[in-house]
Amino acid sequence: QVQLVESGGGLVQAGGSLRLSCAASGPTFSGVRVGWFRQAPGKEREFVAGIRLNGGPTYYADSVKGRFTISRDNAKNTVYLQMNSLEPEDTAVYYCAADSRSWLGFTSSTAYAYWGQGTHVTVSS
Repeated sequence: QVQLVESGGGLVQAGGSLRLSCAASGPTFSGVRVGWFRQAPGKEREFVAGIRLNGGPTYYADSVKGRFTISRDNAKNTVYLQMNSLEPEDTAVYYCAADSRSWLGFTSSTAYAYWGQGTHVTVSS
């Protein structure tokens, strides 16, 4: 059973930065996909960014391209989401998710079997 724990959320002013961390424990596989999703109040959960633990391209939602960067540290079993130039519209609960089915895509929440508990990000204007 893979367990994911997010951290790093908080309150930040517009234009500021935060770095979220997603620490994984339990069985891991080299082809594992890890994605960051977010859910704002009253809205559906949406894809933010994705990466494979064995390398390869990264994937981003259009709304965060050029501002957010996803990265990994396999030695620490941790995936990061560096968020720069934050906007009030980025306010949401951010979740990391993981799945070992390497043939699935990144953007659908149904393609992930394991989820963290979420971390709150609030961006004030």
